[in-house]
Amino acid sequence: MIVSIIVAMDEAGGIGKNGGLAWHLSTDLKNFKALTMGHHLIVGRKTYASIGKALPGRTTIIVTRKRDFQAEGCLLAYSMEEALALAEQRGEKEVFIGGGGEIFTQALPLAERIYLTRVHIRADCDVFFPLLDRREWQEGERTTHPADERNEYAFTFSVFRRETT
Repeated sequence: MIVSIIVAMDEAGGIGKNGGLAWHLSTDLKNFKALTMGHHLIVGRKTYASIGKALPGRTTIIVTRKRDFQAEGCLLAYSMEEALALAEQRGEKEVFIGGGGEIFTQALPLAERIYLTRVHIRADCDVFFPLLDRREWQEGERTTHPADERNEYAFTFSVFRRETT
């Protein structure tokens, strides 16, 4: 099973503000949907709360330490390892890690791919992606999008694959 991170971050590595995104990019949201549709999506409890529901067409696995937490239509796991094992047991071929900051930190050493949307601003974020050692990653696809009526900021979408030695 391929472990993939899917993340949008600003120029300073910021990924969120006040429990949500610090920008609105319609094209990026459509890309997120297209990539994750039909797959398992692993998120932390706070990220799930910011979304507010299980996303249609995907199996949402929420990683939480709260044993009494419940979320309709979602699966629960109490560690990243448990969440990945659950997705694999259910036949997943590529699982997506959708955040937030703590979940990305746990998943980064295990990830083989990163689908990165780099938003070309410095937002006033309060949650950040962990430091990425670019020597470990090879950029493949890259597409740049200008700001327009549907995307408030310019952004670049890239796919990174972990270098193997």
